[in-house]
Amino acid sequence: MGATRADKQIYFTKLKELIAKYPSIFIVNVDNVGSNQMHQIRVALRGKGVVLMGKNTMVRRALRSVLAEFPQFERLLPHVKGNIGFVFTSGDLKDIRSIIVANKVAAPARAGAFAPKDVSVPAGNTGMEPGKTSFFQALGIPTKIARGTIEIISDVKVVVAGTRVGPSEATLLNMLNISPFTYGMTVVQIFDQGNAFSPDVLDVSETELLDRFLSGIKTIAAISLALHYPTLVSVTHSLVHAYKNLLAIALATEYTFEGAEKAKEFLANPDAFVAAAPVEEAAPVAEVKVEEKEEEKEESDEDMGFGLFD
Repeated sequence: MGATRADKQIYFTKLKELIAKYPSIFIVNVDNVGSNQMHQIRVALRGKGVVLMGKNTMVRRALRSVLAEFPQFERLLPHVKGNIGFVFTSGDLKDIRSIIVANKVAAPARAGAFAPKDVSVPAGNTGMEPGKTSFFQALGIPTKIARGTIEIISDVKVVVAGTRVGPSEATLLNMLNISPFTYGMTVVQIFDQGNAFSPDVLDVSETELLDRFLSGIKTIAAISLALHYPTLVSVTHSLVHAYKNLLAIALATEYTFEGAEKAKEFLANPDAFVAAAPVEEAAPVAEVKVEEKEEEKEESDEDMGFGLFD
């Protein structure tokens, strides 16, 4: 049964309030997420974010109703497809994403379901009776009989990621008590202060951002210097280069200025600077060594006055 007009109005009002209150929105996929798991995620986000679910038709209609006041949210409409929901937050995006994806539950393989990852049956004793050997042979799994039970000889991949799980594979995994998949809420898209982007952007570290920023600055500075076009990042290099050229002119001519006087003085009388350099005092160290040798000599002389058995 569809939502009543009153229910839709309440939903529209709530969505508008959340949009006005929170600057960031996570669009999340909730495939295979049960009600109990959803409750646990809501509890984990309490005080940090608000989860809002709804049918896609109603969500699109609600978003269109606020476009006059918030036109930037039109970018969300293409992502309202499939089994999705919203998480509204004003917290740190990385922390909120960690909370959203942290709650996962193990689930058995179901026939017809898409496999999110490869699934292999490990080698080892299955504990099954020999009568089920034909079932393993039908799936191409090498086995042998050991101590009256079926033993798998080597690891075998039975499900490939991105494909549907077959009935036989699902039955085998359930017989072996293997729950290969984990299900939970996943982030599809992030909408932050009018900008929509992939959740992969959050994986970029601050160090990487700074490195790229510095690399860009260096590139701009190099281009500016090559074109002789002054910019904020190249003006320091230009001033240094100009000072070097001016210093070279002063050293080669009679022209001088305060910054060049020290260099000219050094070139005119380099010996004066060598003589003025401090010399390390090594004499006390030598005297200590001499004293140590004299003490050792005195000690050895005293020892020579005693016999071995005195």
